[in-house]
Amino acid sequence: MESQTLWIDGRPVAASGGLFPTEDPSTGGTLAELGRGTAADIDAAVQSATRAQALWARTDPNEKARILWKVGEAIMANLEELARLEAMDCGKPVANAALIDIPRTADTFFYFSGWATKLHGETIPVRGPFFTYTTRDPLGVIGAITPWNFPILLAARKIAPALCCGNAIVVKPPEEASLSTLALARVATEAGLPAGLLNVVTGLGEEAGAALVAHPGVAKIAFTGGTDTGKLIMRNAAATLKRITLELGGKSPNIILADADVKAAAAAAVSAAFYNQGELCTSGSRLVVERKVLDEVVDIVGQGARALVVGSPLDRATQVGPLVSAAHKARVESYVARGLAEGAERVAGGEHPGPGYFVPPTVFRGVTTEMTIAREEIVGPGLSVLSFDDLDACARVANATEFGLAAGSWTRDIGKAHHLAARIHAGTVWINTYNRFDAAAPYGGVKQSGFGRENGRAVLDEYTEGKTVWVGI
Repeated sequence: MESQTLWIDGRPVAASGGLFPTEDPSTGGTLAELGRGTAADIDAAVQSATRAQALWARTDPNEKARILWKVGEAIMANLEELARLEAMDCGKPVANAALIDIPRTADTFFYFSGWATKLHGETIPVRGPFFTYTTRDPLGVIGAITPWNFPILLAARKIAPALCCGNAIVVKPPEEASLSTLALARVATEAGLPAGLLNVVTGLGEEAGAALVAHPGVAKIAFTGGTDTGKLIMRNAAATLKRITLELGGKSPNIILADADVKAAAAAAVSAAFYNQGELCTSGSRLVVERKVLDEVVDIVGQGARALVVGSPLDRATQVGPLVSAAHKARVESYVARGLAEGAERVAGGEHPGPGYFVPPTVFRGVTTEMTIAREEIVGPGLSVLSFDDLDACARVANATEFGLAAGSWTRDIGKAHHLAARIHAGTVWINTYNRFDAAAPYGGVKQSGFGRENGRAVLDEYTEGKTVWVGI
């Protein structure tokens, strides 16, 4: 694949820092060369966004809605190209990219196109001869820093609401997987999005990412990624008092009670843990099972993990593709080794022959809450099975983590389901389902999983500033 440029002011621009390679996860070779954006490139993108935002903020809301809808249509028109780029770049199965990632990227633009005509304030009855009202004003230029597991979809979750609310945006995509975000910027511009509203600066986090966080012309940083990086961004953004939303890591419990449809719940647990190679912040990476059905669940999950098709991300039959990079593969394998060393029993997994960054779906039983694989986020195909005897113990095990992004429970007893939902510390709780998302449903974490929300009406507060106006009468 040829060298890629930055996207600034509605056109491709060469990076001032030259080029750097991005890996092909399925072979270990070089997939493409990306522009190494620098502080100068970030500044050019912010200047472009500032000019464009001044005009966009005054654009008729109906025109904003029309353009955002057209972007969604253009994404669907380019579905196959975008899905293939996503699969090649980050290793996800192309079937998943075509069925989930790209359509939901389009849905995000469709959904927020509707909000463009519905942003309004309120009138407030105050004491005295005054007419008092509030407005929602755009923040200005948004800086978005996105991860490598769902590059285009998670970029859209920041781009669409930012534009809907009258902002412009500069995206620093992941250095491991930037191709689909660059393509999205091109597709959006071709669909009629005015130049400068969406800029993409590829590069390294410590260079382009740090410059975006530090830039005084950026009003807000929206970040999805690791907790440690989120803390660093929060510290560095303090110098300019930027607003921040952080969607960070997770170590989500997926609970199976004995009264559940055990076969269905156990089968769903395989998908919850290994969808997208387990490279998912909400991955059900801790399977918390009532002891009386533990053996049955482990048997089903182990068989299901071993039956998953591991292979090329461009093969439509593949269910588990390669991990995103050599470094990440080594990280995941170190957790597997740590689990074995700490006494967990591996019931599925092993070595994968051939080139590429493949790690087979791995299941551990006999895991306790003190073990590393039960506490730290792996972001890979590793599932830890823990057990409990009663609801109090279940809640303790589920909450025995510093993270709080998501959780799930499987039961036929709706009372138990609501009881657990109330006691689990997480931003999202699924009951008798898992990993369900919609552009209309707010999403985000608590504790070390961050703060702020994406999707739904809630995200509008993250991309607007309230203003109160008093009129003497």
